[in-house]
Amino acid sequence: MAFVSEQWLLFSIVIVLVAVLLFIESKKGGKALTYHQATRLVNNGEGVILDVREKKDFSAGHIVDAIHIPYAKVADRLSELEKHKAKTIIVVDKMGQHAAAASKTLRDAGWNASRLAGGMAEWQAQNLPVVK
Repeated sequence: MAFVSEQWLLFSIVIVLVAVLLFIESKKGGKALTYHQATRLVNNGEGVILDVREKKDFSAGHIVDAIHIPYAKVADRLSELEKHKAKTIIVVDKMGQHAAAASKTLRDAGWNASRLAGGMAEWQAQNLPVVK
């Protein structure tokens, strides 16, 4: 605490820089959709779910009609999503850590992509349906 009170200017600069970093990193991931918004898009035929978790996690339970492409292979398998180019691709992972990067890859390639806020952890916490 003595350091903070003596070096309040430096401490303030560090806090501002951390806040700016968090803001910039959150924007890189693109728009995050709530489970309500994602469900509405899928039910209206305007969205499709892309699950980027590993095969064992996907097999343990996934959103109905989700397309499975592991995170590490998204850039190589974009052609599999070509028929969904007019729809919003809703990227889902375990808790949101890989969905942002996969969503950015899709947007850079020309897709309209968003990520599911909270990932499958939030989906399951809300007791929404999963299939195995």
